[in-house]
Amino acid sequence: MFSHIMVGGNDLERSKKFYDAVLGTLGAGPAMVDGHRIFYITPTGIFSVSQPIDGAPATYGNGATIGFACATSEQADAWHAAGVANGGTTCEDPPGVREGGMGKMYLAYLRDPDGNKLCALHRMG
Repeated sequence: MFSHIMVGGNDLERSKKFYDAVLGTLGAGPAMVDGHRIFYITPTGIFSVSQPIDGAPATYGNGATIGFACATSEQADAWHAAGVANGGTTCEDPPGVREGGMGKMYLAYLRDPDGNKLCALHRMG
């Protein structure tokens, strides 16, 4: 359904450090830098951070969350720990199991250094 997801960032070096660590736990290699943008290219899609082309500061979306699929709850925990260790902040409830209409899931939430809300999700079958 999606070809790529792009979020805004104000400091590409800071964003690259954060996302290299976080997405590295999911098997993604370091970002490719292209001027005012960085790209993580995987077989299932592209994630990118861009300095806004209009020159205004990047801001996060209120109510927006970007979810990353994890193979295990341990991978979600590693993702969360890498994020906190590299400038992210934890948000929502602590990482753990949630049950609801979508079934049993293990979720971990972070905000990146620019405030974008992220989630690591492992569907527990």
